[in-house]
Amino acid sequence: MKITVIQQDIAWKDVSKNLGRLERLVANAERADLYLFPEMCSTGFCMQPGEVAEETDGETVRLMKRLAAEYDAAMAVPVMTHENGKYYNRMYFITPEGVAGRYDKHNLFEYSGEDKVFEPGSGKVIWEWRGVRFRPIICYDLRFPVYIYNRAEYDVLLVAANFPDSRLLAWDTLVRARAIENVCYVAASNRVGADEYGTYKGHSVILNPYGQTLVECGDGEQCSLTAELDDEMLRKIRLMQQLNR
Repeated sequence: MKITVIQQDIAWKDVSKNLGRLERLVANAERADLYLFPEMCSTGFCMQPGEVAEETDGETVRLMKRLAAEYDAAMAVPVMTHENGKYYNRMYFITPEGVAGRYDKHNLFEYSGEDKVFEPGSGKVIWEWRGVRFRPIICYDLRFPVYIYNRAEYDVLLVAANFPDSRLLAWDTLVRARAIENVCYVAASNRVGADEYGTYKGHSVILNPYGQTLVECGDGEQCSLTAELDDEMLRKIRLMQQLNR
């Protein structure tokens, strides 16, 4: 299983421009089984969803359906979505066959007023693709270890985020902690660039279950990174932990 993480500069509320960037980044990336994108990758972390939120089969989802079929891969893409009169910070799981799952951000970020605009998701979501199990979370969810706790239910934690420079140390620390404590791979996509909330340097990364870095993006640059997961290593680590209990 190969995973590619996209680190993207998101143009504020400009869906067309962002989708063009995403398509180019995927085209220039190493081929993979799954591609992961930053939080609200088509709009930026915007609290005015009435201006830019997409329908459930909006522009971003339609593009990702096409790319999933073209690259024979799954796309984990977070999109600001409206449905039944409500707004969601949602990650879609799209395979060559279409939308195979979705996850609505559970822990909304009160400091930005996200909880007053968006509906929280409920319950645990696990996606399976080509024999690998994925647990999706979005940004602020990363700070809630009990919510994410893994009872050998998933193999990879997918993290999509808009973590600003001011909290970059927390980002670097938390993604590593989540890999170690949950004995899982972590694929984490953070944006770069700037918006009205601050600036972003990215630090997107793929970590192994020891919390060791497999690949990472440089500061402040748009890029893609790809790693191949070692299923046998993950199995051995989990077996060793069981024997040591």
